[in-house]
Amino acid sequence: MSLFAELKRRNVFRVGIAYIVLAWLLLQVGDTLAPALHLPEWINSALAFFLILGFPMAIFLAWAFEMTPEGLKLEKNVDRETSITPVTGRKLDRVTLVLLAAAVGYFVWHSQTAHNDVENAAEIVATSAGQQSIAVLPFENMSSDAEQEYFSDGLTEELLNLLAKIPELKVTSRTSAFFYKGKDIRIGDVGRELNVDHVLEGSVRKSGKKIRITAQLIEVATDAHLWSDTWDRDLDDVFEIQDEIAAKVVDELRVQLLGELPHAVATDGETYALYLQARHTITQRTYESLMRGEELINKAIEIDPDYAPAWVLKALIHSQQGDVGARLPNDIVGPAREATNRALELDPESAVAHAMSGDLMISYEYNYADARKAFERALELGPYNAEVLLQAAIYYAFIGQPEKALPLSRAAYERDPLFTANHSTLGYIYAMLGQYEEAFEISKERVEIAPESYGSYAYAANGLIGLGRYEEALKWAEQERLDGFRYASLAIIHWHMGNREASDDALARLLAQNSGGWDWQIVEAHAVRGELDEAFAAMDAAYENRDSGLQLLLGDMHVENLRGDPRYGAMARKIGIPLD
Repeated sequence: MSLFAELKRRNVFRVGIAYIVLAWLLLQVGDTLAPALHLPEWINSALAFFLILGFPMAIFLAWAFEMTPEGLKLEKNVDRETSITPVTGRKLDRVTLVLLAAAVGYFVWHSQTAHNDVENAAEIVATSAGQQSIAVLPFENMSSDAEQEYFSDGLTEELLNLLAKIPELKVTSRTSAFFYKGKDIRIGDVGRELNVDHVLEGSVRKSGKKIRITAQLIEVATDAHLWSDTWDRDLDDVFEIQDEIAAKVVDELRVQLLGELPHAVATDGETYALYLQARHTITQRTYESLMRGEELINKAIEIDPDYAPAWVLKALIHSQQGDVGARLPNDIVGPAREATNRALELDPESAVAHAMSGDLMISYEYNYADARKAFERALELGPYNAEVLLQAAIYYAFIGQPEKALPLSRAAYERDPLFTANHSTLGYIYAMLGQYEEAFEISKERVEIAPESYGSYAYAANGLIGLGRYEEALKWAEQERLDGFRYASLAIIHWHMGNREASDDALARLLAQNSGGWDWQIVEAHAVRGELDEAFAAMDAAYENRDSGLQLLLGDMHVENLRGDPRYGAMARKIGIPLD
């Protein structure tokens, strides 16, 4: 008998196939359960190692042993005339079929739940994963130089983000905590208003490359100081201090960790200072702040090219430059993608980097299929991250599903209500749903928070346009700081008011202003005016120039006149937006 025939007779092939199917199923289940149970990352690697190691052992056992009515025996001790290998083979076939059915069922279930990850994220965020709760108040800048405040604020955010990675700990968002910055308020009042049991506060004194950090943990109910400590270190040691503070919080609150305690991402002290300064600088999202932020983050990367958070911030800066017209989209998409890919290469577990990748795909690269995968991975890694939730909300808004986008956007806003992008996104989604009063109110709040931010007044005007309150809308639009937004809004509002000459003048100014950065605003103006050919010509230019405004195609209230034209659906398909 040939070797092949003998292997077949001894059911070696059947055992091998059954083992492979079982191993695949175990790996998939392990990959699903490990994050849910907060098991260490090495668990799945260890499982894969032992399964690979077990395969040759299973093959050997199938070759050397045979199952008999009396139990397991060495094959050489079994009489061929009484061998029941055919019966055993049929049983193995049934086992394999059952395993295959289980594998197919798991695959279908996992595919469905994966597609629901984005939808369920808001619910995940709304649910407290742990009983212990804490707010991290802004650390006080004790440095002689007031400009060093970026460092104390940045350090506070870094600590907050580090603690927020602990699922067993409920951490109040940055914005809610920063509301108390510079205010003289009792800890008990903070606890009641934020609904937390503990407060972490402290101070930072930075002088050159030396820092002094003081931190203290306070129990709200008793106003008792559970612990306090002071660190006098070099700037390069700031990451160890962050880890120590996080560990002490966990220890004092007696948080029972289901996974490992997260650690701060370390770098050179000077790099870190530049990173915090750049992040602080771009918060207003103005032309000047974004260009200055780019200068700072480039200096940080020059010192430490392997610091992943710096590359993520660089990608974000480039993307925002395209949003406000500081750079043309075609000029920023390449550098933004390069920065994002570098961040993911350095830190594949960065939720923000995956979200940034998805943002580039929908805003500039017209790749919605891969964008969804990027957002699902981002939500898996950072379900409590406000930036991740925001980008997921934008994804659903762009594909014309505002009912799914709304809870995500609200969750992002609630966790970071001072981030102006949360206001503009939520306002846009409200407008998509026809809730124009809500759109105006949230946009008005943005103006109150950041009156100098580009787009603030134009977004508020949009809500009033939806309500038909054109006189009010005009007053808001006239205050818009960014020319492209202002002229587009004025052209639209004046047209609605019957002021043809004023609308013509505003449109002429918009056209004169445009050099490839305001194509979508031109689309809006022409669409409202009923000039469809001109609108679609501008839409083609938007496509060629990678204008991120093109992604508003399905939800922009100003392009309602275009939706019955075949060219509208053709453009949606061209940029990959699913229409079903």
